[in-house]
Amino acid sequence: MMKKTKLLALLAASISMPSLADTQIIHAGTLLAVPGEKPLSQQSLIIKDGRVQEVKAGYINAADVGDDAKVIDLKDSFVMPGLMDMHVHLQGELGPNNDSERLRMSDADVAMQSAHFAKKTLMAGFTTVRDLGAQSPQHIYALRDAIAKGWLDGPRIVASGGVAVTGGHGDVDGMRHDLLEKYTSKTICDGPYDCRRATRRAIKFNADVIKITSTGGVLSDTDTGTGQQMADDELREVVDAAHALGRKVASHAHAAEGINAALRAGVDSIEHGSYADKESIKLFKKNGAYLVPTLLAGDTVKQMAEKSNFMSPAIKEKAIRVGGDMMDNFSKAYRAGVNIAFGTDSGVSRHGINAEEAVLMTKAGMSEMDVLQSATVNAAKLIGQSKTLGTLEPGKYADIIATNGSPLADIKELLDVDFVMKAGKVYKL
Repeated sequence: MMKKTKLLALLAASISMPSLADTQIIHAGTLLAVPGEKPLSQQSLIIKDGRVQEVKAGYINAADVGDDAKVIDLKDSFVMPGLMDMHVHLQGELGPNNDSERLRMSDADVAMQSAHFAKKTLMAGFTTVRDLGAQSPQHIYALRDAIAKGWLDGPRIVASGGVAVTGGHGDVDGMRHDLLEKYTSKTICDGPYDCRRATRRAIKFNADVIKITSTGGVLSDTDTGTGQQMADDELREVVDAAHALGRKVASHAHAAEGINAALRAGVDSIEHGSYADKESIKLFKKNGAYLVPTLLAGDTVKQMAEKSNFMSPAIKEKAIRVGGDMMDNFSKAYRAGVNIAFGTDSGVSRHGINAEEAVLMTKAGMSEMDVLQSATVNAAKLIGQSKTLGTLEPGKYADIIATNGSPLADIKELLDVDFVMKAGKVYKL
């Protein structure tokens, strides 16, 4: 009986009171409710049933809201919407043991690791992510659904299904022939109508978004470069099929011809965009598509290639070349007024350090406010969820983070987030 009583007491103590209350009040010393607008001082956020109910000037009393209201004191903090990362890979992390891990880890092991990486991402202040590629899409869909049901702690996940051409980036590589046969996905395609089939199949199996690879990639263990790989007619069929079924399309693309072909086909975002040219910028602006820059991935692979020996010669050459060029090309796109949505390619870099992308973006010349906007307002627009995410306005989910200092003064404040709330539940305080 004593053991049971102690256990119940421990369980009660482990749950933060703010996460249990129907109504919560956050006293925010500085509040950036809408990134892109001026932050306000001494504000109160009233949160009910996981959503922002009202924002009021001054520090209101709990008694003014209701007997069950709980106050969260962030008077000494900078408070803003939860961050959003538009390009992650929660099922893995790049390193020298990847080949052996793939052979030794079961699907169940990978699922458990993915849950671990999801929790790290949430605790870093990223309350929504777009997962753009997994060894097992069905396991990412299961993780997405488990988090949505409250079974696991993690960010809200928009999960992709991948469509790629045979032998291209997105197909399996670097293995003996029987393993290539075993691991080849049923959404690998050839020709426009087969790619239409693959797109529909990915959506049938529960993809929220379609990820394609219009060019070669750095981490493909093949000497096929980073030029265009999906043909124009294949790209058009994927985009048309996805849009017809209510799904957006994200295209991995490095070389300009592949970027431009994907944009002409009507994709919603370009991932990496390493060698975007003048035509690319015109197409971005004409179509309203977003660039998701993933500067952290470029910096990571370049450093790994220069400081370690586990990469093959084909990968190492691409990592040094592309990783070294991404910053300057991103800077040109930003200055030209291209829509930017925050994305890291985490999984290439370590999970939980996503905010280092923000530091690199400012080094490339992006203003601190524009960085915050890219990770909130713009990201919400890209995934079509502006009505519920991206700002702290009445009716929207209470996805909220806080830092000691202002990231508008020093973007590195995002590297150490002190408070995390998602949909009204406190995960870090």
